[in-house]
Amino acid sequence: MITEPAIKRATCFFDGQNLFHCAKEAFEITWPSFDPIKLSMKICQLNRWELKGVKFYTGIPSLEENKHWHQFWTAKLAHMGRSGIHAFSRPIRNGREKGIDIRIALDMVRLARQGSYDVAVIFSQDQDLTEAVQEIKEQAGVSGRWIKLVSAFPKSSLSKNKRGINKTDWFPFDSMFYDECLDPKDYRQIKQ
Repeated sequence: MITEPAIKRATCFFDGQNLFHCAKEAFEITWPSFDPIKLSMKICQLNRWELKGVKFYTGIPSLEENKHWHQFWTAKLAHMGRSGIHAFSRPIRNGREKGIDIRIALDMVRLARQGSYDVAVIFSQDQDLTEAVQEIKEQAGVSGRWIKLVSAFPKSSLSKNKRGINKTDWFPFDSMFYDECLDPKDYRQIKQ
């Protein structure tokens, strides 16, 4: 029998572009105004999980391709790094983000194998992560370990996609939840 731990250690994984575009649609925001640490702390506090780590992943356009978003993400990621967030970025090429979901999946599986978390909170609705979720569940079953995987995502009447990642528990959150987790810094105004 698999024993549920009394203290559940949580790691939060952020698909930055997915979260931004889902929040943009659901809450009509115009820029990634969220604070990953605040979102992580809030979801963990509500569920009585112990926050152990925050990992953030995003694609960044080149300076030549889109100066505004390049400067925005460069400044925001630098701040995240100083705040203790493990941030990972890749260049966006021809308007497409490549390899971010693979990096998230690899990190989720690796950290699960290492026993680094009991709860993985994935701030994304990207179904490409379903296979990683399934792999982690199979590993946990073989090793007799309790593990929970949660897909956290913005949801409103404006949301077209109302589903979390398959095979995870879903944690849809509303605009009030989001607004309580805003980053006080506006990286749109920072000049490099």
